[in-house]
Amino acid sequence: MNRNHPEIEIMDTTLRDGEQTGGVAFVPHEKLMIARLLLEQLKVDRIEVGSARVSDGEFEAVKIICDWARRHGYLDRVEVLAFVDHTTSVDWAVDAGCKVINLLCKGSEKHCRGQLGKSLEEHIEDITATINYATTRGLSVNVYLEDWSNGMMASPDFVFGLTDALQRLPIKRFMLPDTLGILQPLQVINFMRRMVRRYPKLHFDFHAHNDYDLAVSNVLGAVLAGCHGLHTTINGLGERAGNAPLASVQAILKDHFGATTHIDERKLNDVSRVVESYSGISIPPNKPVVGDSVFTQVAGIHADGDNKNNLYCNRLLPERFGRKREYALGKTSGKANIRKNLEDLGLHLDEEAMRKVTDRIIELGDKKELVTQEDLPYIISDVLKHVDMEEKVRLLSYFVTLTYGLKPMATLKIEINGQEFEASASGDGQYDAFVRALRKVYKDRLGRKFPRLLNYAVTIPPGGRTDAFVQTVITWSYEDKEFRTRGLDADQTEAAIKATIKMLNIIE
Repeated sequence: MNRNHPEIEIMDTTLRDGEQTGGVAFVPHEKLMIARLLLEQLKVDRIEVGSARVSDGEFEAVKIICDWARRHGYLDRVEVLAFVDHTTSVDWAVDAGCKVINLLCKGSEKHCRGQLGKSLEEHIEDITATINYATTRGLSVNVYLEDWSNGMMASPDFVFGLTDALQRLPIKRFMLPDTLGILQPLQVINFMRRMVRRYPKLHFDFHAHNDYDLAVSNVLGAVLAGCHGLHTTINGLGERAGNAPLASVQAILKDHFGATTHIDERKLNDVSRVVESYSGISIPPNKPVVGDSVFTQVAGIHADGDNKNNLYCNRLLPERFGRKREYALGKTSGKANIRKNLEDLGLHLDEEAMRKVTDRIIELGDKKELVTQEDLPYIISDVLKHVDMEEKVRLLSYFVTLTYGLKPMATLKIEINGQEFEASASGDGQYDAFVRALRKVYKDRLGRKFPRLLNYAVTIPPGGRTDAFVQTVITWSYEDKEFRTRGLDADQTEAAIKATIKMLNIIE
């Protein structure tokens, strides 16, 4: 390995340590979908998919993942956490169809004596028996030295004594976790270097936790010190404050260390969104690489600099991750941001019109209104009373019903390019019934494709008032383009309907 340009192996543990996030539990088909995305699309080197002996559901999930992996040539890249229990975990893994176990050993004297009540020699004897049995059953073995970080701080002789003994066994990787997230980068560099120099022929992985918000920094310290593999999770999921997020680790490895991995960066955002949906843990807007806001310029001076010579861009180009740069609209955006958004819409305004529109957007920003690119034609129409901006789609009337024991119904009358249509439909909810009625008009009466709804988000102001405004932001896909529309009303269904009518005017 070239130390200046190391190749780093990535083991993703979203489906094991990531599922230890409070409130997160993946059902078997969700685990299978995430496993496929990690291996087939993101190209991670290995995945840890569960823990032995946890539950019947865990067994079923591991079994279907291993069955799929065996049929597609990925089985040696699928791993399961196992325990030093001689035969029980090994038999569990074999019955599930697994070929690789990650054996959880004690990496500190405190854990060994305090949790197991055993001496180092007794623990080594138990580990040896479990590994020998696993080998007879055809399994490949990696070992975790649990609480290794505390071990290196308080009992390094224990760590070295354990590793001295285990290096003689058929172990492929030694995985060194900062189990309690207590280390800082200089300590990681020091401890990892001691391991690498003492055992130059062993393969070491580093497993970080983020209790001090240092997981990514510690991961990079481990790389500097010569470790060979890193453990990550999607969106930084994991026990307590989580693990090192794959997206951040990948970007920094490439841009700051010149390291290489097999990760396909273009898929990071898509996989992050799938895991966000399945886990129920929202991605913060300011989360690096995958957050909604990280490629959004807010200050007008930034858009002006980008217009002149991309002065506010860095190596984190959004196109690397299948995304695009956006320019926010609000009280600090200024004319440059507005022009950038108008260019994307194919619109042009003279200086006087720009001034009026800018003033209106600033006014909305002062009221904490969210202004999107798709709102611009409506703001322009409202401010300038421009005849070309009049609505081509108008909702003339609608009626929705919700009756206990019956599906909701919607009846609507709509005008599209001067022609009136009526339609009725039932649905799983009031808004679903309304959209189904609209689809009838577009598909059955007009013979046209109706946009696909990708995401539906509802927010309300704080305070708990039942008459508070509801903001509905809907993400649509139409002719290979994604865009968002917003509706604001005291009623959630009405807000969603307003966002939908905005969408129809955009596509017209």
